[in-house]
Amino acid sequence: MKLFRYLAKEVLVSTMAVSFILLLIIASGRFVSYLGRAAEGKMSFEFLFIILGFHIPSFLQIIIPLSFFLSLLLAYGRLYIENEMSILFACGISKVKLMLYTLGIALIATLLNGFISLWLAPTSEYQSKLAEQEQNQLTVFDFIQPGRFQGKGFNTTYVAELTQEEGWMKDVFISNTAVVDGKRVPTQTLATHAEQLKLEDGSTYLVFKNGSRFEGTPGEKDYKITLFDTYAVLMDESDTFAINNPNTKPSHEIWASDDLKDQAEWQWRISLIIMIPILAIIGTSLSQVNPRQGRFFKMLPAILLMILYLGMMIWGRTALEKGRIPSEIGLWWIHGIFGFIAAFLFLNFNEVKLFQKKPVTSSKSNLSGTGKQSA
Repeated sequence: MKLFRYLAKEVLVSTMAVSFILLLIIASGRFVSYLGRAAEGKMSFEFLFIILGFHIPSFLQIIIPLSFFLSLLLAYGRLYIENEMSILFACGISKVKLMLYTLGIALIATLLNGFISLWLAPTSEYQSKLAEQEQNQLTVFDFIQPGRFQGKGFNTTYVAELTQEEGWMKDVFISNTAVVDGKRVPTQTLATHAEQLKLEDGSTYLVFKNGSRFEGTPGEKDYKITLFDTYAVLMDESDTFAINNPNTKPSHEIWASDDLKDQAEWQWRISLIIMIPILAIIGTSLSQVNPRQGRFFKMLPAILLMILYLGMMIWGRTALEKGRIPSEIGLWWIHGIFGFIAAFLFLNFNEVKLFQKKPVTSSKSNLSGTGKQSA
């Protein structure tokens, strides 16, 4: 039991460290893309962290199997280099028992990833879609930054000052396009003050005070200039949509579904759980190195094997969604292939000779034996 705790500590601590690094790399890429949207006024800065937090479980369900596999190679490789594994084998710990300990550690990672893949990740993705709907209901003036032009081209907004208590916008300039007689024409609106009014029916109006409106292309006959004391515009509202993405549905719902995309999502969630014990066997088998080879001697082929495994799963999921692979076969054949590879590597790791050559009796020895017998 002490040996199991020691090995579990070595592997799981490394798994957490590798998972944190991989999560930081993936989240940083997403953060940069969201930050660009926030700078363009398409997303509030507070919403940026909310949506990123909701996506973290989806990142983890892929990160955990990869980080566990890499941590197994690193931890066991160090034990081989420092001759700790040699001492364990000399004390009577067989390689089969080492594999059983490793599968016990893999069970911890499997249960954790099962909880994330089957419940936490779909729940978080559903909440992220709800948050996106709430964000889409906001107008461009909810993201306004005083003293700065926002947008590009004809769709540009500028507000010189924004009073927080009254909600008034001062010295407003808005440039956009409007449909007139079936064609789009540029419009510009200038006002000293403006505010948003939300009525009880849910509609939102933008009310301008003391300004002018220019409609059309300068130099053409249909160019219009309108001066006003009060001018109200009904803001376009984003329609709410049903959340039917397969990655947002509960596991029990997609398990019973006949839709190909739901079946692909279900098999993908299960595959991220099944691959952990398979990778544990492969990692334990390929982690065996001698001190002269170095701990990273088998890292490259192991990582390439892991990338091939994940790549085939991604390809299989896409093919399953498009109906190129029957749902009965699905992704299971990929696990079968790598399960066979894991079994072959384990037998080789345990020094089981599958193909042994039979000893061949030389003709010379037969002749000498015959000569002695006749003598």
